[in-house]
Amino acid sequence: MKLAEALLERADVQKRLAQMGGRLNNNARVQEGEKPAEDPKALLKEQEALTVRLETLVAQINLTNSAAMIDGQPMTLWLSRRDARREQLQQLRNFLDVASSLSDRARMSEIKIISTVDVAKLQKELDAKSKALRELDAKIQAANWTVELIEA
Repeated sequence: MKLAEALLERADVQKRLAQMGGRLNNNARVQEGEKPAEDPKALLKEQEALTVRLETLVAQINLTNSAAMIDGQPMTLWLSRRDARREQLQQLRNFLDVASSLSDRARMSEIKIISTVDVAKLQKELDAKSKALRELDAKIQAANWTVELIEA
């Protein structure tokens, strides 16, 4: 199995586990004499199986990411770089949203609010950093489809 396939399966298992809580709660109690829509015992067994599968997938993905190399560097380095840059870009986007917002004045005597930074210049930097992040992510995604998953 390729790493990318394991990542897709992990996402599916996480989604199914997230839904499981609601399904369990919806079938925890019924009116006397009625039957639940789904068997809670079967749901609990399914939840256990999904949890075990998620644990296995996460271990295999982590082992694979530690061993896989991209351009001579471990995949984990590339992943941490991508995650840190995503966070930085999100904060910069939020900052630019605030810095570029206009405030209306009803009268000339009201206080004028101005940006503390050159929004256009920072927007160009954001665009360049966003492009670099897309390229970095593409490199990681390409590797995900070539790297074989390590069996745990």
